[in-house]
Amino acid sequence: MRALPLECSSLRLSLSLSLSLSLSLSPQSMATVVATRACETEGCSKEAKLQCPTCIKLGIQGSYFCSQECFKGSWGTHKLLHKKAKEDKKDEEKNCVEKEVNTDPWPGYKYSGKLRPHYPLTPMRPVPGHIQRPDYADHPLVLMAWITFSLMWAILLQLAREVLDIAAMMVKPGVTTEEIDHAVHLACTARNCYPSPLNYYNFPKSCCTSVNEVICHGIPDRRTLQEGDILNVDITVFHNGYHGDLNETFFVGEVDDGAKRLVQTTYECLMQAIDAVKPGVRYRELGNIIQKHAQANGFSVVRSYCGHGIHKLFHTAPNVPHYAKNKAVGVMKPGHVFTIEPMICEGGWQDETWPDGWTAVTRDGKRSAQFEHTLLVTETGCEILTRRLDENGRAHFLSQM
Repeated sequence: MRALPLECSSLRLSLSLSLSLSLSLSPQSMATVVATRACETEGCSKEAKLQCPTCIKLGIQGSYFCSQECFKGSWGTHKLLHKKAKEDKKDEEKNCVEKEVNTDPWPGYKYSGKLRPHYPLTPMRPVPGHIQRPDYADHPLVLMAWITFSLMWAILLQLAREVLDIAAMMVKPGVTTEEIDHAVHLACTARNCYPSPLNYYNFPKSCCTSVNEVICHGIPDRRTLQEGDILNVDITVFHNGYHGDLNETFFVGEVDDGAKRLVQTTYECLMQAIDAVKPGVRYRELGNIIQKHAQANGFSVVRSYCGHGIHKLFHTAPNVPHYAKNKAVGVMKPGHVFTIEPMICEGGWQDETWPDGWTAVTRDGKRSAQFEHTLLVTETGCEILTRRLDENGRAHFLSQM
């Protein structure tokens, strides 16, 4: 049998540390810990006191043993876990290397899922000088104000819809989100629109592209879309002094049934909330509707990001949370214009942000989907200002269901 000097030495240290630590724990705490750990050696169900130190370093979950003897006895099969983890790490590093250049900008950052950024980003694209620019185009800032509606703005929102439909035609395996962003940028400027995300709090691109576990605010880069991905493209344009905002989640080629159910449920959450929009309804009620439908289908609702008022300002009052029992302020009145944009997750709703300061991902690495419309409150209900003009207004993904 192969000798295990390093493993056993580290294991004895782990045992020593665990015994020292136990002295500082209350009996109640110790009972909780012990009750959840059992030896993983086949045929042994004794209380586990030790954890393999190599597994800890490699990020392998579990690997608890009752004694060094059990650990040694399991070595023949247990060492295969180390081998596989090391191979997976090499494959992961290989995926972040292009022509011997590391494309991962944050070595050592612990990602929650499988998605990786693909750097360097291309430089910020210029916008022709004759196109009207929002204040932050050259100096990032944001203001707050309530909003009213104008006919010119309705025209703008259809321009935003046209841009999103152009992006939709590009979604397929092998295309990069950078290529989609380039098409979006050209479509905006061809319509004399400024792409609202560009330089908003220093955001470097003209749209947001959020893949798989990215909840929102994904930065387009050189990663190619893979068969089975889901992709959200979020478009906002600025034209004649007004912003227009919408997004959809798309299937990249053939996707699994779980992705279909997630995306379908997210779209239904949005549409059920829209059905409730009318004068006199409190903005906080929309979260109750969305969370009820999401939970009924086994999904969770992101809490860190919400819908918003939009007009001459990109983001303004009211805030429109998508989760139940929120404390949003305000009652809908004719002329109010705002977005609803629920973000629904396969796993938990908790999020974290990549070091770029923008890319919001699920903490557990599971997928998230989103849909968004800009709405006008009318005297009797609401009008979907960003509705598709063809396919009876249906979202693009429905043609692949």
